[in-house]
Amino acid sequence: MRLRSLLFVPGDRPERFPKAVATGADALILDLEDSVVPASKAAARAAVRDWIGAPYEDDRPAVFVRINPIDSDDVAADLEALSGLAIDGIVLPKAEGADSVAMLLARLPGDYLVLPVASETPAAVFRLGTFADVAGRLAGVTWGAEDLPAAIGAMTAREDDGSYTDPYRVVRALTLFGAHAAGVPAIETVFPDFRNLDALAAYAARGRRDGFTGMLAIHPTQVAVINQAFTPSEAELTHARAVIAAFDANPTAGALQLNGKMIDAPHLKSARRLLGLV
Repeated sequence: MRLRSLLFVPGDRPERFPKAVATGADALILDLEDSVVPASKAAARAAVRDWIGAPYEDDRPAVFVRINPIDSDDVAADLEALSGLAIDGIVLPKAEGADSVAMLLARLPGDYLVLPVASETPAAVFRLGTFADVAGRLAGVTWGAEDLPAAIGAMTAREDDGSYTDPYRVVRALTLFGAHAAGVPAIETVFPDFRNLDALAAYAARGRRDGFTGMLAIHPTQVAVINQAFTPSEAELTHARAVIAAFDANPTAGALQLNGKMIDAPHLKSARRLLGLV
């Protein structure tokens, strides 16, 4: 399952579901949590169930559903609504490490993958290294920079220029390493300023540079920018193939020269990883 772009869609807005499919997102996240007010949650569950259960074309993207937190009063009704549906995974908000995922797995009404939002509480930050324990059931690991500041009374997670303040840089890095330690995709969090596509492109490019393999989207206009950012260019693919070819031609070499630069085992590993993204 390729997960460059994962687009949130409010579960109580079923008229947006087909429009979301048309964006080219790799996955849709039909939301039953934050974007749905309590009075509309029952209607959202019904709308999500009806749409997923209806006949569809083969080119529908992967479908995830974000349920409410595992310790909330709404989660039982969420999981009951999902029983028997052909979905790809569950997004688990406010996950606190592998224990939260295990609690969800014990209650899941199907053999679904889980994408935990892994940094939304203070306790969660200290459990970002535990996801290897449930790696076989994960679609990836992602994080958020909205709920955590509210949880600790911070004024904001961002500087005036939009970059993260130091505490949230730490959380982002720990999420990145936690995902890779578990051997699953690291998914970058949302970029709230959905009208500023140039800034989004720069943000997504930094994410890919740092080791994220995809990104959450909150608006349809963001999808194409994110897909481009997380798709290797032809120049990158050509270089990766050249690195692999060089080592294939010299299987006993520990280091080689390519285009006037030294390459060694980490370059070979990166090349293979890059080609695995396409």
